[in-house]
Amino acid sequence: MNTIIPKGYRPTMDVCQTERCIKFLKDHFEGSLSRRLKLHRVTAPLCVKCGTGVQDNLNGVERPVQFPVRGDDDARYEVVQSLAKWKRLALYRYGFGRDEGIYTDMNALRPDEESLDNLHSVYVDQWDWERVISPEDRKLDYLKAVVRDIYTSIKETEWEMAGNFCIKPFLPDDIAFVHTEDLFRKYPKADSKERERLVCREHGAVFLIGIGGKLPDGTIHDGRSPDYDDWTTPTSDGHAGLNGDIFVWNPVLDVPFELSSMGIRVDAPAMLKQLEIRGLMERKELPWHRLLLDGKLPQSIGGGIGQSRLCMLLMRRAHIGEVQVGLWPQEVIDVCQKAGIQLL
Repeated sequence: MNTIIPKGYRPTMDVCQTERCIKFLKDHFEGSLSRRLKLHRVTAPLCVKCGTGVQDNLNGVERPVQFPVRGDDDARYEVVQSLAKWKRLALYRYGFGRDEGIYTDMNALRPDEESLDNLHSVYVDQWDWERVISPEDRKLDYLKAVVRDIYTSIKETEWEMAGNFCIKPFLPDDIAFVHTEDLFRKYPKADSKERERLVCREHGAVFLIGIGGKLPDGTIHDGRSPDYDDWTTPTSDGHAGLNGDIFVWNPVLDVPFELSSMGIRVDAPAMLKQLEIRGLMERKELPWHRLLLDGKLPQSIGGGIGQSRLCMLLMRRAHIGEVQVGLWPQEVIDVCQKAGIQLL
């Protein structure tokens, strides 16, 4: 997607008003989310040590930013790409019990973004969260209940924004659940991005289940790392996968808009199966993976919710640079200036 500003779009707030609105939105959403999911706010790392297995490898092709540290010549460190595995380690270290968990402000760098446009930035900010569950909770109904709680927090925040900043609500009352296999069968000739567009257009808000798992034609809807989300465990509806993404329809850009990637995390058998599928069995010897295989890490559910994404959506902004300080090529800056948009 190239940077395209919709015809006739003009921001309705100046920079100072925008910053006040961002703070209001983030404060309200954090409070709602933490109450619903029983989450405690914690601090989080910006960097992790290479070779521990804690780094989120995303699709396996993105290059993390690496650097040495003076005085520790035998090690290298990486800027996090997300905290998917660090959070589960934190639950173990902090001793949280069932149905309790943590959330944090996650700041990351992803310099291998395919394009810097309306929705994508090198700088990533999200609410990363993780909650302890029991083995009995590793089922589709539990996943759906947590998704509904998150969506309710988004809706609550939208209504608070309407009351305080006169921004008209537009999200549907309920979120739909669609498995990627069913979506593939419904639109077999469409690619995954077109399928996302069609299903979001139809429902307004949808949770796509089973991302990372194999589709009927042998492809996958989208990549997912093999060692945190569970995308292979069979479910009660005859499919497989206990993870997915929250999408909504963005009325400003007229596109499907991903807000969150989340899921029930792998247990030891699921991780081994997924590592084998991806041809990455060597990872099972890394320290983080040994903790999981040895039964030390708790069963959990977790994910990330884009902070700038949510601000952009609920504030009706056309470019993510209107709600975060990012890095932009000159051509992006020129397009925004021409449209009267001041990037932060």
